[in-house]
Amino acid sequence: MKRLYSLIAMLCLVLQGIAAQNTKPFVIPELKEWKGGTGELILNEQTRIVYPKNQPELQRIAQMVAEDCKEMFDYKPAITEGKGQKGDIILALKKDKKLGKEGYAINISDRITLSAPETVGVYWGTRTLLQMAEQNLALPKGQIRDFPDYEIRGFMIDCGRKFIPMHYLRDYVKIMSYYKMNCFQIHLNDNGFKQFFEHDWNKTYAAFRLESDTYPGLTARDGFYTKKEFIDLQKLAENVYVEIIPEIDAPAHTLAFAHYLPEIGSKEYGMDHLDLFNPKTYEFMDGLFKEYLEGEEPVFRGKRVHIGTDEYSNKDPKVVEKFREFTDRYIRYVESFGKQACVWGALTHAKGETPVKSENVIMSAWYNGYAEPRDMVKQGYKLISIPDGLTYIVPQAGYYYDYLNCEHLYNNWTPAHVGKEVFEEKDPAILGGMYAVWNDHCGNGISTKDIHHRCYPALQTLAVKMWTGVSKSVPYEAFDKQRHVLSEAPGVNQLGRLSKTPGLAYEQVSVAPNSTLPVQEIGYNYRVEFDLDGAKEAMGTELFRSPDAVFYLSDPISGMLGFARDGYLNTFTYNVQPGQRMKVAIEGDNKATRLFINGKQVEELNIQERWMDKEGKTRIRNVRTLVFPLEKAGNFKSKISNLKVYQK
Repeated sequence: MKRLYSLIAMLCLVLQGIAAQNTKPFVIPELKEWKGGTGELILNEQTRIVYPKNQPELQRIAQMVAEDCKEMFDYKPAITEGKGQKGDIILALKKDKKLGKEGYAINISDRITLSAPETVGVYWGTRTLLQMAEQNLALPKGQIRDFPDYEIRGFMIDCGRKFIPMHYLRDYVKIMSYYKMNCFQIHLNDNGFKQFFEHDWNKTYAAFRLESDTYPGLTARDGFYTKKEFIDLQKLAENVYVEIIPEIDAPAHTLAFAHYLPEIGSKEYGMDHLDLFNPKTYEFMDGLFKEYLEGEEPVFRGKRVHIGTDEYSNKDPKVVEKFREFTDRYIRYVESFGKQACVWGALTHAKGETPVKSENVIMSAWYNGYAEPRDMVKQGYKLISIPDGLTYIVPQAGYYYDYLNCEHLYNNWTPAHVGKEVFEEKDPAILGGMYAVWNDHCGNGISTKDIHHRCYPALQTLAVKMWTGVSKSVPYEAFDKQRHVLSEAPGVNQLGRLSKTPGLAYEQVSVAPNSTLPVQEIGYNYRVEFDLDGAKEAMGTELFRSPDAVFYLSDPISGMLGFARDGYLNTFTYNVQPGQRMKVAIEGDNKATRLFINGKQVEELNIQERWMDKEGKTRIRNVRTLVFPLEKAGNFKSKISNLKVYQK
């Protein structure tokens, strides 16, 4: 009987031990391996970050983590070299073939030891620790081993059809890095569809976004990047282990080039196609690529350059052969500057006899009808899986996705799924995956904030599926709930979140003219309300301004209440009269902006459909949303009091 009691007691102790083991921490992407310990390690102001002697890159990472902690937790850990002690975060390089190039290991005991075969793995491990810490500074003890399924984990943004400001691109580099996404493809040129512009190529919107000395006047006037800005963006990305892949798309999507030099535009297939039989086409393209690729310090700093090559007409076999020749030529031309060439898949659509180089060439596999994936692999291409029917966002276009189906992607997709063609997981021919936002409908009112509202949940979702892949274990419902607790990145708040819980997020008794508020903006879904004693205001009088938007007490055109962002002015049909006293409220979400006067809704600026032709065949959805600016008060004469800002 005593033996039975002993066995029962031992079993109870074992069960208690199992029960006490810490559960796997929630981070994005999900950890591959976790062995839970018991207890926790509390990070505090005495926590140090320790790196080995003679390891300048680990010292740099330690400094970045300290700055991130200052941004996120309002204290900056000391960094030191040498041996660690209890309570420290210790960074180290340690050989481990199973972890691969980007993998890392973390042991959380009475100290945190973070080791990896290469510095990039150490850096990714610090992102894991920061995500854990922002949820709770008491970290669960245990052991982590984490490594990605796919080498390329990326996002492509169309800057050609809509100018994306540089500060947004810089923020996105930081966001991608925080979620271990490592390839950022920037689509530098494109054009709208002529049916939206009276079927006139000369009126159709087109833009090339990069400063050019070789072709003065080529660069878009409504928004562009200087060479220095673009170089600095790449340097920022390099520092946080993100690769910028610049894309100059040709020989289709090239209306900006034909606007600049009309003789190189195709008269037969449309001016958004280059004339492949005109020698001046090649002179122009050679000069353009050369400007950014030549020299010891080229503008395109990274190891890869994307040359486009999609959606050219295949009606004439002679044109197909010329297209294949063009593709081969610019693959080799880019390679002559020491870069690896990337192309959009098009060689099934443009099947022919002219050989196109495949060795060491990366193909973006976007639509199997244009490039049949297994055939492309057989020819020798390495693929990035970016299937249009699953991973394309085209805001408010009515086709592809306005918002990606994140639940379906989370439960079913990995980069091994190239459209309907499914490869073995981690097939060496599949380098990884991407998703994309295409701004097809030029001038439809979409803001960078609207783009971010669509892209950010997709990034969080696909970060899991490109890193953790089929090993993910968190159910989608739990993932979708918990992902909201994480920041976009240290120091980044493009969503304009002031609170993680609904309710009053900020209030101020009175707002003085020209004053600065401690909050920059409030994102969807919000309500901003205040008391207003009206005075006579000059046209263009601002109530509030932020870097991305202005809210007017008297807009510069009609003197109405209104707002401007991204080059669009939207006005309510309501103006403030001198001596008028009222309660004003503005509500905004991702579909509309609403004005309330004395508790009653007087107007809603929602998604407005406009027909672009007399036949009623071409429609555009005009978006009139606003992330409400709050950072700087305008030079107004009216009295503003009882400001309250609610996060819904």
